[in-house]
Amino acid sequence: MSLKRIGRIAAAIATFASAAALAGPAAIGFIEAERFATLPDGVRFPEGITANPATGDIFVATFDFGPVSNKLVRLDASGNVSAIRDFGGTPLLGLEFARNKVYILNFGASKLQRIAANFGPGTPVEDVASIPSIGSPGSRSEPNPDGSSDTVTFGSSGFPAPNAMAFDAGGNLYISDSFQGAIFEVANAATCARPCPATLVSHDPLLATAGTPPFGANGLAFSADGKTMYIANTGDHRVLAMDVATKAISVFSISLHGADGLLFDPASGLLWVATNQADHVVALNSQGRIVLKAGEFLGVGADGSPQGLLFPASLVISGGSMYVTNLALPLTPAVGDEPEDFVTRWTVSRFPVPR
Repeated sequence: MSLKRIGRIAAAIATFASAAALAGPAAIGFIEAERFATLPDGVRFPEGITANPATGDIFVATFDFGPVSNKLVRLDASGNVSAIRDFGGTPLLGLEFARNKVYILNFGASKLQRIAANFGPGTPVEDVASIPSIGSPGSRSEPNPDGSSDTVTFGSSGFPAPNAMAFDAGGNLYISDSFQGAIFEVANAATCARPCPATLVSHDPLLATAGTPPFGANGLAFSADGKTMYIANTGDHRVLAMDVATKAISVFSISLHGADGLLFDPASGLLWVATNQADHVVALNSQGRIVLKAGEFLGVGADGSPQGLLFPASLVISGGSMYVTNLALPLTPAVGDEPEDFVTRWTVSRFPVPR
C-alpha cells in the first residue's frame, strides 16, 4: 500500500471521528477504491455480492439481459476465480450468505434460491420461495416548496422483481421488490419447508418510484439493534427507514443519486450506500448525513475495464475491506452517451473500512 493511500485513509478516519463527535456538518473524508478482481471474458454486469467470512471467498452474481448467460462467480481472497455456476438467461440480483449456502434473488424467475457455497458448475440450485404478484401500491402525495403538493400514482405490470435481501438476527430473510414497491419476509429461511411462503411486510407507496433508474425498493440493511430496517429507493434517490415493530416507513436521507446497495457496519455505526449514478460509495451517520465518500470514476482503461467505481451496485465487508460490484450497465439506448458503453471487461473493487 502506498504512503499516499495510507495518508488518505488516515485523513478519512480522522474526518469520520470528528464528524461523529460533532454529529453535525463537517468536511467529508475520502477513501480511494482499488481493483480487487477482473471477471473472466464473457462475464458481464456484476450486481449482487456477498462473502463467506470463514474462507474470505467473495461471491458475485450478474444482471445480464443480453445474449451472454448469467453467472454466479466465486472468487478467492486474492481475487482469483474458483468456480462459476451458469444460470442461463435469467438475470440475478441480490446475494446473501448463511449456513454455508449462498442465497440468490433470481430476478428473471422471481424466486429466492440457494446453492452450496462450495458449488461447482453442476451443483444443484434449490428453489426456496417464489415472490407473489401483488401489483403496485397506492398513490402518494409529495410536497412542493410553495406549499402545494403533487400526487404520484404508480403503474405496475405485476411482475415480481426481487432485488435485495437481508437476514435479521432471528434468521428471517427480508426481500425488497423494486417494481411492486414492497418488502416480503421469508421466515426462518434456512430451515423452512420448501416452498417457503413469502409474506408481505409492507406495500407502502414510499417503496415505489416514478423516477430513474426505474427501481424502487432496493438495498436493505438492519440497524445494530435490529429495530430499524433501512431501505434504498433507487429512482427516488433516497434511503428510507422502517420501524420493524410498527412497519411505519419514513424518509431517512435524500439526494443520494441512485441509492442502490446498503450495508450497516455496527463497528462504526455507519450506513454505507452505493450511489450508482454518482459512482461513489458514501457513509451516512445517524442523522443521515454523508461523512465519508469512497471511490470515484477515473475513466475506462486500455483493457476496457472501469477504473475506480462505475455504477457501483452492491456491498459486502470481509476481512476489513469493503467489496463493491461495478455493474457498469448502460441505461440509455444511444451507444456512446455513457462511459458504460465503452466497458468490455467488468470488475469488483474494494477499499479499507475505517474502524
